[in-house]
Amino acid sequence: MAALPGKARAVIIGGGVSGCSVAYHLAKLGWTDIVLLERKQLTCGTTWHAAGLIGQLRGSQNMTRLAKYSADLYVKLEAETGVATGMRQVGSITVALTEERKHEIYRQASLARAFDVDVRETSPSEIKAMYPHLNISDVVGAVHLPLDGQCDPANIAMALAKGARQRGATIVEGVKVTAVHQKDGRVTGVSWARGEEQGTIEADVVVNCAGMWARELGQMSGVTIPLHACEHFYLVTEAIPGLSRLPVLRVPDECAYYKEDAGKMMLGAFEPVAKPWGMDGIREDFCFDQLPEDMDHFEPILEMGVNRMPMLASAGIHTFFNGPESFTPDDRYYLGEAPELSGYWVAAGYNSIGIVSSGGAGMALAQWIHDGEAPFDLWEVDIRRAQPFQKNRRYLKERVSETLGLLYADHFPYRQFATSRGVRRSPLHEHLKARSAVFGEVAGCERANWFAREGQEREYRYSWKRQNWFDNQREEHLAVRNGVGLFDMTSFGKIRIEGRDALAFLQRLCANDLGVEPGRIVYTQMLNTRGGIESDLTVSRLSETAFLAVVPGATLQRDLAWLRKHLGDEFVVITDMTAADSVLCLMGPRSRDLIQRVSPNDFSNEKNPFGTFQEIEIGMGLARAHRVTYVGELGWELYVSTDQAAHVFEAIEEAGAEFGLKLCGLHALDSCRIEKAFRHFGHDITDEDHVLEAGLGFAVKTGKGDFLGRDAVLRKKEAGLSRRLVQFRLADPQPLLFHNEAIVRDRKIVGTITSGNYGHHLGGAIGLGYVPCKDETEADVLGSSYEIEIAGERFAAEASLKPMYDPKAERVRV
Repeated sequence: MAALPGKARAVIIGGGVSGCSVAYHLAKLGWTDIVLLERKQLTCGTTWHAAGLIGQLRGSQNMTRLAKYSADLYVKLEAETGVATGMRQVGSITVALTEERKHEIYRQASLARAFDVDVRETSPSEIKAMYPHLNISDVVGAVHLPLDGQCDPANIAMALAKGARQRGATIVEGVKVTAVHQKDGRVTGVSWARGEEQGTIEADVVVNCAGMWARELGQMSGVTIPLHACEHFYLVTEAIPGLSRLPVLRVPDECAYYKEDAGKMMLGAFEPVAKPWGMDGIREDFCFDQLPEDMDHFEPILEMGVNRMPMLASAGIHTFFNGPESFTPDDRYYLGEAPELSGYWVAAGYNSIGIVSSGGAGMALAQWIHDGEAPFDLWEVDIRRAQPFQKNRRYLKERVSETLGLLYADHFPYRQFATSRGVRRSPLHEHLKARSAVFGEVAGCERANWFAREGQEREYRYSWKRQNWFDNQREEHLAVRNGVGLFDMTSFGKIRIEGRDALAFLQRLCANDLGVEPGRIVYTQMLNTRGGIESDLTVSRLSETAFLAVVPGATLQRDLAWLRKHLGDEFVVITDMTAADSVLCLMGPRSRDLIQRVSPNDFSNEKNPFGTFQEIEIGMGLARAHRVTYVGELGWELYVSTDQAAHVFEAIEEAGAEFGLKLCGLHALDSCRIEKAFRHFGHDITDEDHVLEAGLGFAVKTGKGDFLGRDAVLRKKEAGLSRRLVQFRLADPQPLLFHNEAIVRDRKIVGTITSGNYGHHLGGAIGLGYVPCKDETEADVLGSSYEIEIAGERFAAEASLKPMYDPKAERVRV
C-alpha cells in the first residue's frame, strides 16, 4: 500500500476519467507533487460503463475546441503510455426524421464548417450506402462527421492515469477523503481514511472530480455543485454475423444512439422522461455497480430501434445495462474555482458526455489552475453560474428527469425548461401572470418573456421558423420604439459596495472612471490581465462611500466572486442586494409623459440627464429613478423596495392607460437591444474578448491611473486590433438569426454570429459577430461583401461598425 505524503501542491478527489485527466494535464504543466485519491478503484463510478462516443461538434466554439482536443489526445495516448485506448475514428452520422430536425442538423453543419470540423450534409441514399442496416424510409436528411469516433472509456482513464504517474503524480486507490479543510476562506488540505488508517494532506489546491458524489462532497465545504444521478440505459446484442465496422449513429428523433463494437451492436437511449436515482444518497460500498433492469421503461426505445434497425429483431440480447450518470440543471458540466472557497476547484457533472469532454476539460482546468486565469472563455461551463438554491435535492430530482432527455430533444431557440419552475419570483409575478405573461427562466428567476393576446394560448410552440409569439414581440418592440413599454427586470443582480476604500477598490477593478459625483451612473467593464471582459455592469455612486453595481442576473455569482477575490486590505463591504429591490423599466418616447403623471419630481434633461439617478416619490411610495436604457430609448429603470413594487406597478399601469402603455417581455427587450448593437455578456462579450475589439473603448479611461487590464489595453492600442465586433442586418426580411450562424466575408467563412434576434423597427434579422481585421481600416472591413450562412444557405447582409438604429444615441438623451 502506497504511503501518502503529508503535503502536496494539489489533491484531486475522484479517479474517474475527469480526475485522471486533471492529474495528467497538471503533471504535463510540471506539477509533480500531485496526489489523486480514489475511494475505491479507478473508473468504478460511471466511467467504466460509459458508451465512449467521441463527437467533436458541440454547441459553441470553445466547447467544440475542448471536444476536438479530447479526440486528438485519445488518438495519441496509446503511443505515449502503451495503454490501448480503443480509439477508432469511425465517424458519426446524425439522421433527421422531421424537417425541423433537418434544419437543426444543417445549422450544426454550418457551425462545424466555421469551427473547421470536417462535416458533410448527406442524403438518405448516401447514408444507406454507409449504413446498409438502417431503415431510411422516413429519413429526410443527415450529416456525417468523418473524424468522430468511439473509444474504451475505462482504458482512456487508465492511460491518463499512467501518463500522470510517468510525470511524477501519485495516484492511490482505496482512500476516502473525509474532510476538506479551510482557513480564512481558502483550502488548506484534506483528511483521508484507508481502512483503520487516517491522515491529513496539506494542499494549496483541492479539485473535486467526484462525479455523482460531487454535490455531497461540495456540501461538506459549503460549495454549491448542483447535480443529481439518473438511470441511464443501453443494451448490447449478441454477435451479429457479417456486422462490419460502422460509424456511430444518432437518431435523436427516436432518442437513440447506435454503436458497433466487436461485431455487436449497442443501442442506448436518452428518453424524454428519465428516472432520477440516489435521492437518499449513494451507498458506501458502491463500486462497479449496476442498477436494476427496467425493460418496461426501455421498451418504447427498443421498439423504435427494431423498426430503425430491422436486424435487431433477430439479434439476441447479450447485456441489458442500467447504470447511474450525473446530470446538471442546464445540461452543462461544471468547471472552475468555487466562488465560496478559494483553492477549491471543480470538474464534474458531465451529463453523459464525460469521455468526450474530460480530455479537453482537464486541459483547460489545469491551465486555469496553473495560470490563475481561464485559457479562453469557459463561461458556458463555469461553476460560478450555479445558484445556491440549486443544490436543493427536490429541485434537482425534478429537473434532471427532464435534462437527460433534452440531450436528444430538438434544440429549438428559446426552449424553456418545464420542470422545477417557479422557485425565484418577482413581487410582480402574479400581476404579470394575470395579464397573460408567458414566463421563461434564467438562473432560476421567472421572467415574463412575452404577453399573450386575449384568447391566445400561453404556451411556446417551438420552431426554427417564426414561433407563435413572433407578432407579440413585434407589437411590444414597436410600443417601445413609438410609445411606452414597461418591463419587469427584477432579476438584475444588485451588489452594494461600500466603505472607506470603496472608490479606490472599484477604480482598481473597473476600466471606466468611477470618480464621479454621487447621483451619477457609470457604464463600465471589469477586465482581466489580457484585457478580456470579466464583467459588464453599471455602477451608480450612491454617496461618497457607497456604490451600487447592477449586473445580469445570470452572472451575479460570478461577479460577486470576482469582486471578493480581488478584495485585498481595503476597508470595503460587498453585499448582495438582489432580493431587496424590484426593477421596473419604463421605456419609450412617451416614458417622460407617463412618469410625470405618477411622480411630482422633475424628470427634465436639466434635472435628470442621461446617466444620472434621483430619489423620487411615485404613487404613494418611493423609488430611485435611473436614467439609463438597454433598449436605446428615453426611459428610466425604477428601483423600488420589494414591499412597494406591486403598488408602484399598479400606479404606473393605471396612469399608463392614457399613453397606451404596453407590458413588454424579455424577447422584446432583446430585439430592441440588438438593433442598438448593445452587447450581451456571455455571447457578444466574454473574458476572451478584448474590450477594444468589442467596440467598448469609450468605457475605458486609461488616463485615470492604474487598473486591472490597463496594460493590455495600452498594448492593444499600440499593436492595433485583430478583429472587430460588427453588426449585421439580413437584406431578406424572412430568415432568422439566433446565434452561431456562419459569417461569410468575400465568400469565405471568417467567424460566427455571437447573438441574433429580429429587428422589428429595422425590418430584418440582426446579428453581432467578430470579423478579423488585422492591419485593416474600418473602411476595409465595411468594404467587403458579407453573407450569413444559415443551415447551408447563404443570405446577403449589410455590415456596420455603428449601431444601425439611432447611431448618435439622440433618442436616449432627448
